[in-house]
Amino acid sequence: MSPIGAETDVLIVGAGPTGLMLANQLGRRGLRTLIIERHDGPAQQSRAMAVHARTLEIYQKLGIADRAVALGRPGYGANMWANGRRRARIPFGEMGKGISRFPYVLMLGQDDNERILGDRLRDWRLDVRWSTELVALEPQPDRVLATIKDPDGTTRTIAAAYVAGCDGSHSAVRHLTGVPFPGAAYEHAFFVADTVATGPMVADELNVFMWGRGFHLYFPMRGADRWRVIGLLPPAFTNRDDLTFEELEPTLRAIGGPGLRFQGCHWFSTYRIHHRCVERFRDGRCFLLGDAAHVHSPMGGQGMNTGLQDAYNLAWKLALVIAGRAEPSLLDSYDAERRPFAEALLKSTDRAFGYVVSESRIAGFLRTRVAPRVLATVMRFDAVRRRAFRTISQTGIAYPDSPLSRTLDGVGRKAPRAGDRFPWLQLALTAGGPCVDLFEQLDDTRFTLLTIGQPSPSVESLGLGTRLQIESVPVDARNTGTLAKAGIRGPAWYLIRPDGHVAIAGARFDAAALQAWLAATTIRLEDDAPLRPRTRAPPGAAAPSAPATPRGRGRPRSAPARARRRLRWRRAARRRGRRSASGRPRGCARRW
Repeated sequence: MSPIGAETDVLIVGAGPTGLMLANQLGRRGLRTLIIERHDGPAQQSRAMAVHARTLEIYQKLGIADRAVALGRPGYGANMWANGRRRARIPFGEMGKGISRFPYVLMLGQDDNERILGDRLRDWRLDVRWSTELVALEPQPDRVLATIKDPDGTTRTIAAAYVAGCDGSHSAVRHLTGVPFPGAAYEHAFFVADTVATGPMVADELNVFMWGRGFHLYFPMRGADRWRVIGLLPPAFTNRDDLTFEELEPTLRAIGGPGLRFQGCHWFSTYRIHHRCVERFRDGRCFLLGDAAHVHSPMGGQGMNTGLQDAYNLAWKLALVIAGRAEPSLLDSYDAERRPFAEALLKSTDRAFGYVVSESRIAGFLRTRVAPRVLATVMRFDAVRRRAFRTISQTGIAYPDSPLSRTLDGVGRKAPRAGDRFPWLQLALTAGGPCVDLFEQLDDTRFTLLTIGQPSPSVESLGLGTRLQIESVPVDARNTGTLAKAGIRGPAWYLIRPDGHVAIAGARFDAAALQAWLAATTIRLEDDAPLRPRTRAPPGAAAPSAPATPRGRGRPRSAPARARRRLRWRRAARRRGRRSASGRPRGCARRW
C-alpha cells in the first residue's frame, strides 16, 4: 500500500446521478473534490425514467435544464387504462401551471441524466475515476482516511475532510460506517424493457395499464414508437432468472389490448426492489445520499429525484463549513431535513405499492373499476390538482421543523413559511419595469434577502458581505396580484437559502432577527469572516503538485493565504467598481 496521498475536501463515492450532482455543486463552489466509481464507466441502461419539476429547477441553476429537456420527452399527462379502455387522464400541465416553469414530468433515462451531469462536471475541471473502489475508512477527529483500490489493484490512502456515500443500495460507505439499513425486499419481481411498440398508448404521455394483480408503465422515449415498459411480473414468472421478453410479450398484449403490437425489444431485464431507510444520514464526517440512504418502490418515480435533492441540500452546507463560514454543527441539519422526508416517502410509496399489487378480488375491482373513475372526478378540482402536482413534482417538500427554519410573527396563514420552497413567481423588481422570473434572479451559491413592499437594507448597514444577495419587490399593481395568489398580501421579507428554501419568513424587516438566526446557525456571511484552515495533510503525506500558474506568478498553497488573496481581489474589485459575478475582478481567471 502506498503512503497517504494528497488531501481533498470531499471524497464522493459513487458516480450515479446523486454523486454527479454533489460533485457539480461542490465543483462550482471551488471545493477540492475527488469522485470515484467502482464500475468501469457510466451506466448504459437504467430503470429510472422520470425527471420531476423540482429536479429541472435545480438543473436550470446548474445550466443543464435546456439540454435535459431537449434530450427527453416532456409528458404533460398520464393516462390510466383498465380492461382495454382508458379510464382516466391526469393532466400534469394543467396541474403544474403557475407552480413551476416545468409543469410536466420529463421522460429522460437515468443514463442520459448521468451523461448530462458528467459533461457539466468537466467545466469545473473535475472527472470521475472509474474502476476505483473504496475498501476502508478510518475516521479521525479532523479528517477521514479512506483507502481506495485503483484500477491496477494497488491501494492508497486519501485524507478527506468529508466522505459522501452516493454508491447505491449496496453502499460501501454505509457498510464501512456500520449505519443500520432496516427494511426488507418486496416479494414481487419487476421487469424493464426498451421496446418499439404501437398500440392504444397516448403519444408523449405516461400510460399506466392496470390489471388484476399489478400494473405496467409505458414511458415515451426518443425515437419513433419507442417505449420503455416497466411493470410487475406475473406470479408464474417471478422466480425465473432466464426469462425472455418473448415469453412475457403475450401477457403484455393481453393486458394492453388487441391493438398493442411489439416490433422489437432492445433491452430487457428483471429485478427485485427493497424498501429501506438508514437510521441516520450522517455518521461523523461521513454522509449517505440517494439509494445509499433510502430505497423504495418505483411508485411515483421519486427515487432518482430524491437522491438529487439530497445532494443539493448537502452541498451548500458542506461548502460553508469547509470554507470556515459555519461550524460543523450546521451539517446536522442534513439529517434533520432529509431523513424525515425519506421516511415519509417510504411510507407513502409502500402504501401505494401495496394497493396496486394486492391480489384480492376486492382490491383488483377497486384498482381497475373504481379508482380510475374517482381519480378522473377529483382531478377536476383545481386545489386537488395543484396539491397532487406539488407532491409528485417534489416542489412541495418543506422543512418546517428544521433547526434552520424560523417563521416570525405576522406572517400570513397562506403565505410561504420557513422551510418551504419559495414559490416560482413572475415579478417586477423595479417600479414600472418588466416582470422577470424570480428564480432566474436568485444566485443559488448565496443567500438571498428578499424584501416585499418595503425598503431594503444595504449590505453595509447589516455588516454583511457579498455572500448575501439583496432583492427588493416594489409596490406595483402587477406584483400585488401575483403575490396575493402566493398568499403574500402585505409587506414581507424572506431569507432564502442557497437551495431555494425559506430560512426566515417575516412581515416587517427585522435586522435583529436576521442576526440572531445567523448566530444560532453559526453561519458567517461577512466578507472578512475568519476562514477555518482546511484539513491538514497527515505527517509524512506527499504534498500535492502545484499546477502551472499564468505568467509565472506563484500560487499560495495554504488556505489562509488563498483566503487573503481572494479578499484582496474583492476589495480591489469594489474600488474599481467592476466586480464580476464570481467575486473576482474581471479578467482574473480561477486557478486550478
